[in-house]
Amino acid sequence: MKNQYQSFPKINGSIVLTAIIFAISISFSAGCGEKDNSKHPDEMKIQQNAEAIVREGEIDLNEIDMNKDGKVFQDPMHWNVISDEAGKCPLCKMTLEEITLESAKSNLTKNGFKVK
Repeated sequence: MKNQYQSFPKINGSIVLTAIIFAISISFSAGCGEKDNSKHPDEMKIQQNAEAIVREGEIDLNEIDMNKDGKVFQDPMHWNVISDEAGKCPLCKMTLEEITLESAKSNLTKNGFKVK
């Protein structure tokens, strides 16, 4: 009796493996770049606010100090993460430390950031 699989041509195992890897990589890359819209709008707003405290370019500490108390909250690991409110760094999740504007300026300039 003839085996039902004997009629199929033999395929090189490396060709099959390559095809499987290719199919997996295509399906993985199809999911990349898509935005996650499953978050609640309030959660998305919190994330946007957190990203807003990561300062770029020339940093104006007086503008950040909205309540004009002469103090800001700064991440001791990411010097350009500065807020006028207590919180956590969106990059490393460390608690921001309250410091004077002068200390914040010193930290920034020592670490290569431009301060206005």
